[in-house]
Amino acid sequence: MKLDFFRKIGFGLAPDEEIPSDPIAWAERQVEKPAKLTWPGQIPSEQELLDHRAEFVYQDRKVIREKFKNDRKAYEEAKTQLRYKTGERYFPSLETVIRHHAAVKGEAPVFERLWHFWCNHFAISEKDMLDRWNTGGYQREIIRPNMCGNFTDLVKKVTVSWTMIHHLDNTQSVGPNSKWGQNRRKRGEPATVNENHARELLELHTVSPAAGYTQQDVINLAYIMAGWENKWSKKREECNPVDFNAKKHEPGTHEVLGKGYKQRGISSKTKLFDAIEDLCAHPSTRRFIGWKLVRHFVTDDPTDEMIAPLIKAWDETDGDLPSVYKALIKVVYDHTGSHKKFLNPEVWLLQCVRISGTNWPPSPEVMAYDFKSKPRQEARQPSIIMRELGHNLLAPAQPNGWPDTEAEWLSPELLIRRLAASSKFTNDRKYSVFVDYHKVAEKNFDAMDDIKYFLHKAKNVDFYSNPKRMGQALFSSEWMLKV
Repeated sequence: MKLDFFRKIGFGLAPDEEIPSDPIAWAERQVEKPAKLTWPGQIPSEQELLDHRAEFVYQDRKVIREKFKNDRKAYEEAKTQLRYKTGERYFPSLETVIRHHAAVKGEAPVFERLWHFWCNHFAISEKDMLDRWNTGGYQREIIRPNMCGNFTDLVKKVTVSWTMIHHLDNTQSVGPNSKWGQNRRKRGEPATVNENHARELLELHTVSPAAGYTQQDVINLAYIMAGWENKWSKKREECNPVDFNAKKHEPGTHEVLGKGYKQRGISSKTKLFDAIEDLCAHPSTRRFIGWKLVRHFVTDDPTDEMIAPLIKAWDETDGDLPSVYKALIKVVYDHTGSHKKFLNPEVWLLQCVRISGTNWPPSPEVMAYDFKSKPRQEARQPSIIMRELGHNLLAPAQPNGWPDTEAEWLSPELLIRRLAASSKFTNDRKYSVFVDYHKVAEKNFDAMDDIKYFLHKAKNVDFYSNPKRMGQALFSSEWMLKV
């Protein structure tokens, strides 16, 4: 039995969790369909969150800014109240709690790890306060429900989602020869496409630079994508559902990676879906996704041998994601013990929490909010802790998401932050619990050397009289940083 597998593919085994007799079957069952979120408290819909954003944007831009244009202090006070009313300082922590509850309390940790992977693959970077209202709902309602279907369908949903369209500025894209473009030129205004979305669709979401696409391919794909926008209205500004505006679309046939795409039927918006289907079927895409999956779960330096089973499963099923996941699970199992992977801060934290039974995340009662005042310190702890760890989940600095290799996370500063977090969790009565750490070690770690080291870290203290010392050893041990 490879006990380390349960940490490598998920978050380890909880104190009251039995060791599965067939680890591979245990993992495969979890990826056949999307798992239900386990959070028993409020889970706002993506539309509700967009409504909150719309209220904040409109009130800030059109009402209080104008009302208090000559009184800066009054404006700031009014804006602070608006932040409370719309949950601007509350929802990021709630989204973190929803995500962590599924990982720690849920029955499908393998699915949850894959969800974290896809959220980072289709990342929404720190821009326009998207993390305050939109990124969490996008991850829950766009990515999560489409993770166990075909990769092509997942990419289509992500590409035309409100959050991704706004994040990559596709609303600003106007075809030069579209009706809008012609009218703009008559007025002496520029009419160009914005390349952001097209570039990231090629570089980060599908084929990767290994496909050898050119700058002209990027431009042509931007022509194809022109017209997909966050529709504007007076009361909601740009906070409306995505719509296709044919008057912004660049007419004609556009070639991407050697294939031309033209209008099919009465709607030119089908050109984008045709292009996405071909990008997802491209050999570079299946290799790129396979490489990223193996890199995330197994090692920073995947070999061709490790990636090959994922590519084979993709080829045989035309990109059926559960089939690819099952191939990945076998690769992870085969290489458990032979390759180590440095854990990013969130995975490290959630593994420590799950295997120790730490009282995390906060309860619905703690997270209750009246939308009238500043959220309580306890309700803001989830976001605060993740920021302190250097891993602000909903706001990576770049569109390619948080780094997934050891070099970016292994620094004195970030390790010290983990030590500080371990101290918080083991010394605060709200989080610490009584745990038999002997059983924790025996259930979650293969090598006796690891267990001996684990006991050594406790410095011969009595586990039963001083469990906090053991808890701190669990959270801060060097070998817990890799699996």
